[in-house]
Amino acid sequence: MPTSQKHEAVVVLDFGGQYAQLIARRVRDLNVYCEIKPFHTPAAELRRYKGVIFTGGPGSVYVQDAPLCGSEVFQLGVPVLGICYGAQVMAQVLGGKVSPAGAPEFGKTATEFDSGSPLFSQVPSSATWMSHNDAVSRLPEGFAACAHSAGCPVAAMENREKSLYGVQFHPEVAHTEYGSQILRNFLYTVCGCAGDWEMGSFTKDTVEALRERIGDKKVLCALSGGVDSSVAAMLVHRAIGKNLTCIFVDHGLLRKDEGNLVEKVFKREFDMNIIRVNAGERFLGKLAGVADPERKRKIIGEEFIRVFEEESAKLGKMDLLCQGTIYPDVVESGTGQAAVIKSHHNVGGLPEDIGFEGLVEPLRDLFKDEVRRVGLELGIPEELVWRQPFPGPGLAVRIIGEVTPNRVHTLQEADAIFREEIANCGLEREIGQYFAVLTGAKSVGVMGDGRSYGETIALRAVNTTDFMTADWVHLPYELLGAAANRIVNEVPGVTRVVYDITSKPPATIEWE
Repeated sequence: MPTSQKHEAVVVLDFGGQYAQLIARRVRDLNVYCEIKPFHTPAAELRRYKGVIFTGGPGSVYVQDAPLCGSEVFQLGVPVLGICYGAQVMAQVLGGKVSPAGAPEFGKTATEFDSGSPLFSQVPSSATWMSHNDAVSRLPEGFAACAHSAGCPVAAMENREKSLYGVQFHPEVAHTEYGSQILRNFLYTVCGCAGDWEMGSFTKDTVEALRERIGDKKVLCALSGGVDSSVAAMLVHRAIGKNLTCIFVDHGLLRKDEGNLVEKVFKREFDMNIIRVNAGERFLGKLAGVADPERKRKIIGEEFIRVFEEESAKLGKMDLLCQGTIYPDVVESGTGQAAVIKSHHNVGGLPEDIGFEGLVEPLRDLFKDEVRRVGLELGIPEELVWRQPFPGPGLAVRIIGEVTPNRVHTLQEADAIFREEIANCGLEREIGQYFAVLTGAKSVGVMGDGRSYGETIALRAVNTTDFMTADWVHLPYELLGAAANRIVNEVPGVTRVVYDITSKPPATIEWE
């Protein structure tokens, strides 16, 4: 049974804004289950929800083919909150008018609230985060303005009788000082939610549901050691024990000691049925002489499939495949409940004819932070639960140029030192992603009394909420100095260390 049918739920209708997932996460943080659906979802499907939230969007509601909803959404008797573009959709569809703003607003903006509005109870005048070129210039019938800024007379509007609210700012971002209180008011005061979404019960409920669904069938899992596949495997293991078999393909491109850690934790500590395939020589042989990053990715992805097929064929018939699919995967793919094996990043793109009856995806309703909470509850060590995001091709795409055993070893050692120094400063939970890159650039150095000519290591650390944009992190000079000093002294062949201070965009988070 879908989670939304076991818990009261709110739905976020996505009009193309960059914060759809952030809105849903904020709602769940307030103990109300939340799903994301496209803006054109039929109104009849929305009746079962306690409330509807419209996201922002990049366009203008008054242009041709602008994404809009039908007026029937507002006739369901279900409370609606429109955010930014979503508020303008509400105004446009209900007969108001949206026009180019006389003075567009971007960034923190002082905003005055009507404290008598149910939406703004306990919300004093404060800063909000604005990002708009258009504004509501004429209110729909039955609406009144309930907030304003210096440049926006309708910073919020409401029709209390019909429980329809629109805000021109973004309450979901941290820059809006009382954003969480505004969302709480909508969920609990306007929608009447009780708040029955608790992660503490998720593990128990999921294990019971898996045990009932799977019965005595056999399940196969492609275990990468990442948090998603690890938590999914542990949940299934709790449900069916040795009827779960995990194949851990070690392609020799993991971080230092990572393969041993995965095997130690899951095979020895949790007694899971794991087959570790040490295929490093095989993968490196296929990568010999290859420098193009796209060719590297294709070679590694295809070879992963071949290894997985070969190992699974030795096991006899397996009924189901376990995947670590999480809710952002579902949202971004735009697909519904999967019934057959599909190409998916968590398992390297497995072919449809591999022979399973269906999928087991115990995490498909959760966001990454929720998955981590379940992992800790299951007793998975923090070093795996908080494992840094890692590309499927591994270090092959953090090595610019050809991938050789010696270059893999060099990067593993440099990356381990960088991670150790970040941990020594207590920053391992404060940074979204951090890693080292073997740049392929060589430079002159001085070692002892002699000239040296060696590799250049680049260090990268970024913070991001959605991985669509990212800012480089201002690491302490002492940390950078310690990491650079250790790398050039402890890693043979490295003569220079640099720090990447490019944000995304224009750069990407990874170098390849």
